[in-house]
Amino acid sequence: MFFDKEFHIALFPAFLKLQGRRVVVVGGGPVAASKLAALQAADARVVVVAPEVCEAIRSAGVDVIQRPFESSDLDAAWFVVAAAPPEVNRSVAQEAERRQVFVNAVDDPSNATVYLGGVVRRPGVTLAISTDGAAPALAGLLREALDYLLPDDITLTAWNDRARDIRQSWRARGVPMEARRPELLEALNELYESRRVERDRRPVRDAELVK
Repeated sequence: MFFDKEFHIALFPAFLKLQGRRVVVVGGGPVAASKLAALQAADARVVVVAPEVCEAIRSAGVDVIQRPFESSDLDAAWFVVAAAPPEVNRSVAQEAERRQVFVNAVDDPSNATVYLGGVVRRPGVTLAISTDGAAPALAGLLREALDYLLPDDITLTAWNDRARDIRQSWRARGVPMEARRPELLEALNELYESRRVERDRRPVRDAELVK
């Protein structure tokens, strides 16, 4: 768990499963529009509520309710994004709190119960970085650094496949939790070494073909 010094609350990191679930975005400007792609990638049922909406929202293929926010907009909502002026965000946050629905208030941490961090997405791997809502620009820099340090997509996919296969083996053999990480590390090292040897052999084979 992480500690938010500004608000003196502990934060619990998690990933949300939003497929087929109603997510309400309050706000119709570019900031609200920037949140849509990730929600759509999660197969959420996105509804945008705002008196006016920008063209990026109109063309995004989401449901739009073009009027000011009303409390009933949160009916059946699983998650809310407030990307409106502060006074509207406060109303959204109060209604979400009453309904026990989590809300992300963009660049407005005092009205948020969820902070969205920098995200690195690769095949089968998602990494999220949070600064507890205090320094989103830093989260972005950390995201770029992690993206640079991660191996290429082919290698990550191979790691993921090996980890999935080994997990099934653990279950079948009843391997205790404390023994699993060392075993996985050994398997990935073997995979890395085999790929390194294969890369080293490739120039030799290419040279023989030239002859």
